[in-house]
Amino acid sequence: MSEKFSFEKLGQDGKARTGVIHTTRGDIRTPAFMPVGTAATVKAMMPESVAATGADILLGNTYHLMLRPTAERIDALGGLHKFMNWDKPILTDSGGFQVMSLAGLRKLTEKGVTFKSHIDGSRHELTPERSMEIQRLLGSDIVMCFDECPALPADRDTIAKSMRMSMRWAQRSRDAFGDRPGHALFGIQQGGLEQDFRQESAEALREIGFDGYAVGGLAVGEGQGAMFGCLDFAPDMLPEDKPRYLMGVGKPDDIVGAVARGIDMMDCVLPSRSGRTGQAFTRHGVVNIKNARHQDDPRPLDEQCSCPACSNYSRAYLHHVYRSQEMISGMLLTWHNLHYFQELMQGMRDAIAAGTFEAFQKDFHETRANGDIERL
Repeated sequence: MSEKFSFEKLGQDGKARTGVIHTTRGDIRTPAFMPVGTAATVKAMMPESVAATGADILLGNTYHLMLRPTAERIDALGGLHKFMNWDKPILTDSGGFQVMSLAGLRKLTEKGVTFKSHIDGSRHELTPERSMEIQRLLGSDIVMCFDECPALPADRDTIAKSMRMSMRWAQRSRDAFGDRPGHALFGIQQGGLEQDFRQESAEALREIGFDGYAVGGLAVGEGQGAMFGCLDFAPDMLPEDKPRYLMGVGKPDDIVGAVARGIDMMDCVLPSRSGRTGQAFTRHGVVNIKNARHQDDPRPLDEQCSCPACSNYSRAYLHHVYRSQEMISGMLLTWHNLHYFQELMQGMRDAIAAGTFEAFQKDFHETRANGDIERL
């Protein structure tokens, strides 16, 4: 275990927790949302702009960075933090999810995965040991175990076989990670939607011992109801005194529901991807700025939001630059979305600390249900 990485729980309301993850590169307030910087950049954003939204940590993608520009090149240039000009913590995924999604381009064995690059067709091998090496070269603060993530739905035999191999890979990841003070290694619970497999996975991970634990294998097409059903029991199987990370989630209502079930960390490409496609998340729900009803509207996206898009520009302008395919459209909408997500996290942290999380959830859902405010 890392001597310079720790989780301090500051409050709890029901299953919802708030606290701080202490790292050598700074504190991460929880519940935490991690913007995704797939290729060493959060698309359409400067690093200092991402920090200005309130983000304490970013996620980098092992699969994409190992292919281009390569982990070895990033290491030679001083590591990922220096390379992308981000001095706060970085979590890197293991590369497993992206490789597993390359149906027809990869071969899976007990050793690991061989696959063809989606960029140029070159062949590569990713194993637990190689994943740990790549993440070491990148210099990430939080390293994820290499695992397999089967698509859902799947039969019980398939889920069991995959989960047990992931647990063997978790032990190999732990062994290969070694002793790295200041850097943390997270294990990943698997088992699909099956409670007994989730329990078996959690026990295997606890036996190995990790700095934090992720709930993996969700948000892969099973639907929100099934995901919440799994989260009703899966986080409770993980150590109380370690961070719990739900991978690849999600929409604002997914995030609130996950926090209510004991999750501390989340990541998703949705804020930036939606910003580039004309969608803005507000406390009143999703606004599609491409719609013609915004073309003469002088109001901001959200009158209670203090981001640059809402403070300085009208819906009419945002509609115009989106329809004109101007780059500033994706920049402003992404900034707004990331600001909104971080504001949502701060609201939950405050509510949990005050013991008013149930009221927060009620207001969150009622405000969204009322829909986007119409022009007076």
